[in-house]
Amino acid sequence: MKNLLYILFFFSVSLFAQNEELFEEANTAYAEGNYEQAVQKYEQILESGEISAALYYNLGNAHYKLNQIAPSIYNYEKALQLDPGDSDINNNIEFARSMALDAIEEVEQTGFRKYLDGFISSFSANSWAKFAIFFSLLFTGLFLAYYYMSKPLVKRILFGMSVAAVVCCFASLYFVYAKEEIQENNQFAIIFSQQAQVKNEPSVRGEEAFVLHEGTKTKVLETYQEWIKIELANGDQGWMLRDDVKVL
Repeated sequence: MKNLLYILFFFSVSLFAQNEELFEEANTAYAEGNYEQAVQKYEQILESGEISAALYYNLGNAHYKLNQIAPSIYNYEKALQLDPGDSDINNNIEFARSMALDAIEEVEQTGFRKYLDGFISSFSANSWAKFAIFFSLLFTGLFLAYYYMSKPLVKRILFGMSVAAVVCCFASLYFVYAKEEIQENNQFAIIFSQQAQVKNEPSVRGEEAFVLHEGTKTKVLETYQEWIKIELANGDQGWMLRDDVKVL
């Protein structure tokens, strides 16, 4: 058993070192303008099972340089899932979206839920979990200071701060599960076909509702055999072939 653990450990270290080397080689290829080679090396790292916002971001940049709209948007979206607040990713994905042909006007949501979901989505689930750990440690420190402090005024201040830390900790834990629920209930896909027909029913004989083009982002509502039902940001819905999209 111990030998197996050693083997797994050294295999993990070796794979990490290999991926680090590949990442540097890909970055060098990108800097030298060899974008296809950079794409190949970045994707090789993904195939090994390693993922990160930086990896998806760099891959999106390489596809963008090759004028490959759908792959660039797809990888920027994957990067945003891991690091929603990154300004570079948000800026670059806007440039990539401007290359897409379909201009979908988003139906603006209203109400408190919109702002709450927007706030929760501004950080990843891992980030909210880190916030929860931070506030739990902060509470522990504040409560110990409160326990050993003798001055009444300082004790009251420390007690109030420790209560606030507890509230923030539980709020962060709630946001972890809320963020995961938002992701589960909001599955999206990117159109990869240059032109894709959207029909009123999941059948090749169905009436065409509208046409979408490469790079458009759609929400996935349900699947049926080789078809998926999608919804656009403006509320339009329809069925299209699963081969025309890549789910995020």
